[in-house]
Amino acid sequence: RSSYSCCYFVLPCCFFDFHGKYSRRQSKKTQYREYLDFVAQVGFVCGFHVEEDCLRIPSTKRVSFIGKSRSYPAAERALIDKQITQFINSRRRACAVATCDRRVGFNHKDHCDGLCKEAGSEPPEDETETAGTVWMPGFQPREKVEQVRNCASLPRDFVDEVVLNVANLLLNADPQKSCSDKQGENMNTWSQGESLSLKEVAEHLNKETLKKLKSEYGGLQTLLKNNHQVFEVLNGRVHIRDWRKEKPSKTKPEVKRRLSAEAFKTRLCWFFIHHPDGCSLPSEACPYAHGTEELR
Repeated sequence: RSSYSCCYFVLPCCFFDFHGKYSRRQSKKTQYREYLDFVAQVGFVCGFHVEEDCLRIPSTKRVSFIGKSRSYPAAERALIDKQITQFINSRRRACAVATCDRRVGFNHKDHCDGLCKEAGSEPPEDETETAGTVWMPGFQPREKVEQVRNCASLPRDFVDEVVLNVANLLLNADPQKSCSDKQGENMNTWSQGESLSLKEVAEHLNKETLKKLKSEYGGLQTLLKNNHQVFEVLNGRVHIRDWRKEKPSKTKPEVKRRLSAEAFKTRLCWFFIHHPDGCSLPSEACPYAHGTEELR
C-alpha cells in the first residue's frame, strides 16, 4: 500500500493473521499449505499478480511469494485501497470470533454470540480506514537503515574498560586471593574468582556505562557473552572462563593435528595481559597469543 510501483517478496513462516494467530478453516489441507494460500490471497486482494517459488534453502518452510506487477491500472488505486481496507476489517472480525471460540468454547453458544457480536462489531470511526489512508492507525514501519544494537558497534575502548572492570570485580570477590608460583609455573592455584549475578555486576557499574548499555539489545549480558574469551554467563550468573575446563573438540585426531599446525593466532590472550596469575594454559595450548611475537 506504500505506492503503486511497490513490489514485494515474502517468505511465510509463523502462522499469524493481521490481528493475532492464524486460525485454521480447512481440515483437508495441511496447516502450512492453508496458511500459504492465505498469504497468497493477501497478495491477490492487494492487486498483485502473485507468483509462488520454492527456495533452495535448508528449511522446511521454503515456499515464497513474489509480487512484481499489478493486476489493475493506477487509476483504480483508490478503489483497490478501499477493497484492502474491507479485507483487513473482515480479518479482524474473523480473528475476534476465533478468539471468542477458544476462550468460551463452542458449547456455550448463547454466551459466545454476545461476545462475538461485541468483538465483531464495526470498528470505531477513528479506527476505520478510508480509501485515502495508506496505513492502519498507529502503524509504524521500521527504519530504512536498521541499527546494529547487539553491542558490536560499541567503541572498542568502552568495551575493553567494561570487560576489565567486571573481571576485576569477580577476581576481587574471591575470598582466596592466591597467586600462582611464577617461578615454578605452578598453575594449580590459578584464581577464577567468584561468580556474581548480572544484577550484582550492574550495581557496581557507573550510571553512564549502564545508560549506554541499555540502548543495546540484551545490554550488559550481551556484551559479556560477546567477550567469550573472558566470561561465561550461565543462568544469569557471570563467571570468569577457565579454559582448562573447556570440553575437548570432537574433531578427529589427525585433522586436529593438522589444524593446530596451520592455526594462526590473530588475537592477544586477555588473561596473559590482565589476569594476576596470567593464563591458565601454556602458550602452545592457548588459542590466543601470549605476546605480540606470537601474532600472525
